[in-house]
Amino acid sequence: MVLSGATVVLPTGPVEGGQVIVDGTRISRTAPEHAQVVDVSGHYLVPGFVDLHNHGGGGASFTSGTVEEVLTGIATHRRHGTTTLVASTVTGDMDFLTHRAGLLSELAEQGDIAGIHFEGPFISPCRKGAHSEELLRDPDPTEVRKLVDAARGHAKMVTLATELPGGIDSVRLLAEHGVIAAIGHTDATYEQTVEAIDAGATVATHLFNAMPALGHRAPGPIAALLEDERVTVELINDGVHLHPAALELAFHHAGADRVAFITDAMDAAGFGDGRYMLGPLEVEVADGVARLVEGGSIAGSTLTLDRAFKRAVTVDGLPVEAAVAALSANPARLLGLADRIGSLEPGKDADLVLLDEQFDVRGVMRRGTWVVAPRLG
Repeated sequence: MVLSGATVVLPTGPVEGGQVIVDGTRISRTAPEHAQVVDVSGHYLVPGFVDLHNHGGGGASFTSGTVEEVLTGIATHRRHGTTTLVASTVTGDMDFLTHRAGLLSELAEQGDIAGIHFEGPFISPCRKGAHSEELLRDPDPTEVRKLVDAARGHAKMVTLATELPGGIDSVRLLAEHGVIAAIGHTDATYEQTVEAIDAGATVATHLFNAMPALGHRAPGPIAALLEDERVTVELINDGVHLHPAALELAFHHAGADRVAFITDAMDAAGFGDGRYMLGPLEVEVADGVARLVEGGSIAGSTLTLDRAFKRAVTVDGLPVEAAVAALSANPARLLGLADRIGSLEPGKDADLVLLDEQFDVRGVMRRGTWVVAPRLG
């Protein structure tokens, strides 16, 4: 198949009137004989989106749903352009989480997800957000290792409050095992955050959210995470979690190559308002905003990455190639998958999203197969 005439967003920038050649499951440099030509003029072709931090969607939870329900959540996000997804859990007791890791690792082995992200229980009660305080615990390296082992090689990221007892040793353990140590739900000082980065932490879990605000005498973790070139910062670009000025600040200081847009989505993403459970906590979703019934804390999001993309270019004024980097190339690199996904280059998986001139999804392809058939009318 040859997708012809679109503005193709490459790592070097947009190419008007370009084409993407799909041969089987991969992007090809040359078109096979008798290839079908599809005219997608007036549209954008961008790489499939990569979500590092996603708790569910379509009414299904990655923390508590059955295999069938988890697959429903994955399918929901695929229809919105997310062709690669890391399944995130929320805080639970250790036995539950290790059992959950086993179930999710099977889906990783089948290629349905790109791995597992453990958000909690090793986080600060001061910055717990939508996590159950009675289930929180210090990041004992032995317990961290237990979770990593339970994931059978598919643990991709663990979010830690690295200032807690055992935090720095746990960061070192994760780095030694090739697992991303992410600083988040933290009450750390600037100095403690620098220490964690030096120990091997490389990601800021939803920067600005669930951490101390930036201060002029006590700059806290935000300044340390933004200034260090070794750190990629997650941002939830839904218009609820971040003021546009905060997003602009992050891009200005970190640069487009160190930002990863995430959804932090919960069950209601792509499903609708109502009452849901996030781990053991009840959540009310109203007008697309998820908050805990008790206490009112923001409880994840109902975001899908196509909406994050559209907002980035139409509201935040980002160049389309910067949005592509934040949604595809940067998270693919973090996951160690940049040789397969994250850009529209020959030899890589044929994961792509077709967008119209208003940046709405008109087609989604994953590994050469249409998840959403092109809607060109």
